Amino acid sequence: MTELTPEAAADIYCRMLANRHYENFTVASLIVPARYRLHLARIYAFCRTTDDLGDESTADGAARLGEWRGEVERMFRDPVAPVHPVLLALRQTIRAFTIDEQPCLDLIAANLQDQTVSRYQTWDDLLAYCGLSAAPVGRMVLAVFGVQDARATQLSDDVCIGLQLANFAQDVKRDGEIGRTYLVQEDIASRGIAGAVAQHCDRATSLLSSGRELEGMVPRRLGIQLSLYRMGGEAIVSAVRRVNYHTDRVRPQVSSREKARILAMALLRRGGKAEDARARHIQDSSHPTRYRTGDTTGPVSDRRA
Repeated sequence: MTELTPEAAADIYCRMLANRHYENFTVASLIVPARYRLHLARIYAFCRTTDDLGDESTADGAARLGEWRGEVERMFRDPVAPVHPVLLALRQTIRAFTIDEQPCLDLIAANLQDQTVSRYQTWDDLLAYCGLSAAPVGRMVLAVFGVQDARATQLSDDVCIGLQLANFAQDVKRDGEIGRTYLVQEDIASRGIAGAVAQHCDRATSLLSSGRELEGMVPRRLGIQLSLYRMGGEAIVSAVRRVNYHTDRVRPQVSSREKARILAMALLRRGGKAEDARARHIQDSSHPTRYRTGDTTGPVSDRRA
């Protein structure tokens, strides 16, 4: 039996995390070329490990995240191989695509913020948090695929934050059980909990719509994968709307049948066909208000093409 190298064992661990944890949609489906799938699994494993250090460490979360940040900084600067398997694997991706350290540090900063901040008063406050916790993931993915374009980065930020908002809307009950809420307090005060969830859904729908432009700017297979993320987020929003935004009582889920339908629609891109018009029914077209991450003042329906 051939003995595994530390790097090979680290990659097995990253793949295991990627396959085990992600609930709604596959991190890197077979649509993505094989040469990229391992890199995406490494990135996801890093994100998952960082989240787990914050969410599952109780009172020790800040200290563990501080140690983790130190290990990440050494990964970028020290020629000595990291000890942690996720960092040992991720270092190979970092070096292969010259990925900057800032996205990694931003993700850690977001989790450190979770240790002391359990609610957000304004949309601007929450948006700043999402810029640390969601946007960096998309930026690393774009780097792996060699996409270096300011417009693509902005659109990617929109999609990642939109997907996070959809998850926040879905997880109100779950977050409440651990003493945390990502609903905007001003929205709760003016609209109630269900109204605040509805506002999250509106923002998510608007931000996710940026994916349509982004999908046409990137390599075809990445575009298909990105359409899965976008339509997946839209499906979550639809599931939340079906329970009348009462996600403080019940956590809606996207059915396996719906996931299969989304995959089928995304695969239409393989032959260069336009996205099936039925995909538009995933979102509620009665909410045209649009938001963007670069404008924290609110609706921009009259300021964006």
